[in-house]
Amino acid sequence: MNRFDFIRPANIAEAVTAAAVPGSVYLAAGTNLLDLMKIGVTRPERVIDISRLPGLDRIEWLSDGSVRIGALMRNADLAYDTRFAATYPAIAEALLSGASAQLRNAATVGGNLLQRTRCAYFQDTASACNRREPGSGCDALHGENRLHAVLGWSEQCIATHPSDFCVPLAALGAVIEIEGVGGRRDIPIESLHSLPDASRALESTLAPGDFITGLRLPPEAASFAGNARYVKLRERTSYAFAVVSAAAMLDMDGDTIRASRLAIGAVAAKPWRAHEAEAVLVGQKAGREIFEKAATAALADARPSGDNAFKITLAHRILVRALMLAYEGTPKVMPALPASPFPEQHLSAPKADLHVA
Repeated sequence: MNRFDFIRPANIAEAVTAAAVPGSVYLAAGTNLLDLMKIGVTRPERVIDISRLPGLDRIEWLSDGSVRIGALMRNADLAYDTRFAATYPAIAEALLSGASAQLRNAATVGGNLLQRTRCAYFQDTASACNRREPGSGCDALHGENRLHAVLGWSEQCIATHPSDFCVPLAALGAVIEIEGVGGRRDIPIESLHSLPDASRALESTLAPGDFITGLRLPPEAASFAGNARYVKLRERTSYAFAVVSAAAMLDMDGDTIRASRLAIGAVAAKPWRAHEAEAVLVGQKAGREIFEKAATAALADARPSGDNAFKITLAHRILVRALMLAYEGTPKVMPALPASPFPEQHLSAPKADLHVA
């Protein structure tokens, strides 16, 4: 780890000014940043500590029916907020399926949005990686790539975005609030993360100094509370990143689907909103047949980036599974293994119960 300047700004404006200097990074909980610094992947010259900035660690219920979540809100605090979990159960389920309890107690909402890929070649400084060193190549293309992207990838990069939290956020159309050198702006979460193009391996659309202060969920997001699930397939039951995942939300009128929100995780460099699949479902009677058609539409452009054609099949099945569970209705108590695709077991210890509906 190289020597660096440590700066603790008093307010957001000071933070943005400090972070706009080349070689600077923001530090909140550091659950991703510090690991990358220790292994030499990230070597900042200036670390801007934003962890003590006031007013960024709360939930605000706005008069128009939307909700605002501060960027320094802890993942666990958000997931266990009773009102939030009841209104946005798929987000709570996604949060509780990620990392370990200890990490969820420390990690922040803003940090979750911007966590770096877990591609082994990105984390190995002896390997070629266009994300870590632009123009060096991508060793993952001809290496161990069974868990890499099947949507939106290019020869420059086949890595995936690792967040669980971002998948239901993408499905629900979250808006990201950013303070930058040029002032404040809002962008949809679908515009936050970048897909690699033919010449570059990009990660986000943020400019130097840009500071995510929070995110908002639109008023209509609450209409899916009764039929919302997040499903995550991983190589071990807990504390593992997704092989594939899916968020499914339905707004039902009897057995007819009035509206739907769908997104897939761990298949691309960003959480993948499945707009085409949503259109397939609207106005249709819910059931496996239409869910299969929606999953086919969602993955119509998928193609292997290596030894990972199986991920396309898995993503199709997980999306159908998420839709079936959403159609059955949001469980009144959070499953003991949140987001598990396997048969549900509900928590029985009263202190651990999280009522979501």
